[in-house]
Amino acid sequence: MSSQHPVIIVGAGLAGLCCARELHRRNIPCLLLDAHDQPGGRVRTEVVDGFRLDLGFQVLQTAYPEAQQQLNYKALQLRSFFPGALIRTGGRFVEMADPWRRPSRLFATLFNGIGSFADRLRLARLRWTVCTREDDSLADSTTADFLRHTCGFTPDIIQRFFRPWFSGVFLEPALATSSRYFRFLFRTFALGDASLPAAGMGAIPLQLASTLPAGTLRLSTPVASVTRDSVHLTDGQVLTGRAVVLAVDGPSAERLSQGILKSPAACSTVCLYFDAPKPPLTDPILVLNGDGQGPVNNLCVVSNVVPEYAPPGRSLISVSVVGLPAATDGLEQSVRSQLTEWFGAQVSHWRLLRTHRIPWALPAQPAGFRDQPPGPPATVNGLWYCGDYQQTASIHGAMLSGRRTATALADSLIAR
Repeated sequence: MSSQHPVIIVGAGLAGLCCARELHRRNIPCLLLDAHDQPGGRVRTEVVDGFRLDLGFQVLQTAYPEAQQQLNYKALQLRSFFPGALIRTGGRFVEMADPWRRPSRLFATLFNGIGSFADRLRLARLRWTVCTREDDSLADSTTADFLRHTCGFTPDIIQRFFRPWFSGVFLEPALATSSRYFRFLFRTFALGDASLPAAGMGAIPLQLASTLPAGTLRLSTPVASVTRDSVHLTDGQVLTGRAVVLAVDGPSAERLSQGILKSPAACSTVCLYFDAPKPPLTDPILVLNGDGQGPVNNLCVVSNVVPEYAPPGRSLISVSVVGLPAATDGLEQSVRSQLTEWFGAQVSHWRLLRTHRIPWALPAQPAGFRDQPPGPPATVNGLWYCGDYQQTASIHGAMLSGRRTATALADSLIAR
C-alpha cells in the first residue's frame, strides 16, 4: 500500500484521538472517522435548557498518569469534588472524608458509625500500600474477596462504604471486578482529585481534537465495515489506508470487524438528570446509598461542583443507577420515591431533564482479566485495535491504549 495513503482510525473517542495524536507526532498521516457530530465516544456533553449533561455521571481523576501526559488541566478549568463521600444509611447522612487531605474531618470520620476502629487502621494500611508500591505478584481476585480476606475489612464497612462507592465505579454491584484494577483506582483516588471541566466532560475530547491538523477528523461519517486496509462507509464509499485501526467500543469493534474482534461483557448504567430550584445539599460531595435498598446507587449535585453546569439560580442533580432496569416509567417514580425519603417533599419540584440509558458503559473486567501482563498492541488478521477494554476500563486506559497502538503501528510501518 502506498505511503501516500493515511492510516484510517475508526472512532474518535479518547482512544482514537490519542492514537491520532501519536501518529501525528510521528509524522504519519491519518484520517479519523466518527459517526457522531462531536468527538468523544462515551465522553460527551450535551446542553439541554442551559444545563450541561454528560453522557452518564463520570469524572476525571487527575492522578491518571496518561491524562496528565495528554491533557492541559489548566485549560480545562477543572473543579474538584470534596475528597470523601456522604453516605445515606439508617435514615441519616454520615460523612466519610479522606483524613489525609481533610485532617479537620478526622474525628467525624473515625466515629461515624460505619465499620470499626480497626477498619480505619486497615484503610490507612491499604492507602499506604497502594500509594508506595504496587505488588503485581499478588494473585488477582475479586475486589470483594480482596477487601474481606486479604485486607480483613469487616462486612459492615464493605457493604456500607466500599460497595456503593465501587459499584458506582465498576458499574456492577457484586464487586466481582479485578482486585488489581481496584488497587490501581484506589491509588488514583488517594493521590489526585475527582474533577470536572467547567465546560463538561466533553471538553476533554474537544481539547484532544483541537491539536490535530485540519482535515484529520471527519465527523458524521458512519462506517459499515472494515478490512485490514479499507473502510466501507454506510453511504457506499470505500476509503483505502495503509492500515486500519478500530478505536470503538467492544460491541462496535465486533460488528465492524465481522466477528474478527470479540467484545467483552458489558457493564451498564442509567443516569437521570434533574433540574431543581435549589440544591438538597450544599457541599460538592458524592452521596452514596449505604443501605443497598432502592434503585439509587449514588447522587451528586453537579452544579455544587461546577456552577457552570446549570443556569443561574438552578441546580443540576445527577442520579446513577447500576445496571439496566427495564425501560419503563416506573424507574423515575422509584427514584423519586427513594430520594423523597432522603430529602423530603422538595423532590416533587425536581424536573426530569434526561434519562441516559447506557447498555455498554464499561467493559467488564473480572478477576483474572489481566493474568498476563499487557504486551505490545496486537493485530487480528492485520486489523489494529485499541480501547479501554484493552487496558483498564477508564479514561486512563482508553488514552494509554490509543497511544500504545499508535506507537506499535508506527514502528511496524517504519519496518516495512
